[in-house]
Amino acid sequence: MGLFDRLKRGLHKTKQLLRTDVRDLFCAGELLDETQLDKFEARLIRTDMGVQASTAIVDQLRLEHLGRTVDIDAIWDTVKNTLRSLLLSQGETDWDVNDPLSPVNRAPSGPTVILVAGVNGVGKTTSIAKLAGLLKSTGHSVVLAAGDTFRAAAVEQLKMWSGRLGCDIVTRPDGTDPASVAYAGCERGLETQADFVIIDTAGRLQTQRNLMDELAKIDRVIGNLIPGAPHESLLVLDATTGQNGISQALKFSEAVSCSGIILAKLDGTAKGGIVVAIRQQLGIPVKYIGVGEQVEDIELFDADGFVNALFAD
Repeated sequence: MGLFDRLKRGLHKTKQLLRTDVRDLFCAGELLDETQLDKFEARLIRTDMGVQASTAIVDQLRLEHLGRTVDIDAIWDTVKNTLRSLLLSQGETDWDVNDPLSPVNRAPSGPTVILVAGVNGVGKTTSIAKLAGLLKSTGHSVVLAAGDTFRAAAVEQLKMWSGRLGCDIVTRPDGTDPASVAYAGCERGLETQADFVIIDTAGRLQTQRNLMDELAKIDRVIGNLIPGAPHESLLVLDATTGQNGISQALKFSEAVSCSGIILAKLDGTAKGGIVVAIRQQLGIPVKYIGVGEQVEDIELFDADGFVNALFAD
């Protein structure tokens, strides 16, 4: 299954919501009025796009179509074009869709350090494996640092993935200070001249202040060893969590200045509108999406591909 088909599958739920709403609200040949627009805005919000993006779409519909005879195709075009504009307004335009690593902030020399965070159960460890697999598939060497020292199963899971992918891995006994594991992983990256170091961190709730402080400590410690590290601070969000993901992103960004998001589980169960809400409300780009359960099921997020898949038959 190609990327476009996987995106179509992942966005099936959102696509059905939008199609049903347009069919129910807008009748060809009638005049478009404020009542129809208000109802459509309420339904857009149900796709997890959020109020800001939903309002922007309806404002554009009002500007172009209010009081005119309903043309369903023209309404679709306005919605598509506005969505594309909203997504591209967050600075994705310089990404090369043919280069899956183009969104990654790279170190000028030495290893590029990627810190990965997220709440419990979002698919963080699997997302790290997918990212490592992507890096390996493009010819890069990777060191994994198993910084979730409070959960033995997480370390074992990461060790399993490192064996399958052929990645070096740094582990320490349960209960070890995660910052020391992150530091050791960066040391290994320097020693082996690895291209990338990916640091796993303990899954945590954004409301746990001590654990958020721990993330900030990791950030400081590795920066003392490798200037500019972490070069990427990626937050893994579960696409099925909806608007709660916005709260998560806000708190994590305060701790480690998130530079991008991996949106996991965009596999048909999620409302894909959360992509738009994240980018509009936070200005943090969604850099990668998880579109399946296999290690290769990670894709560079592409606004045009996303919009086209969302409205494809």
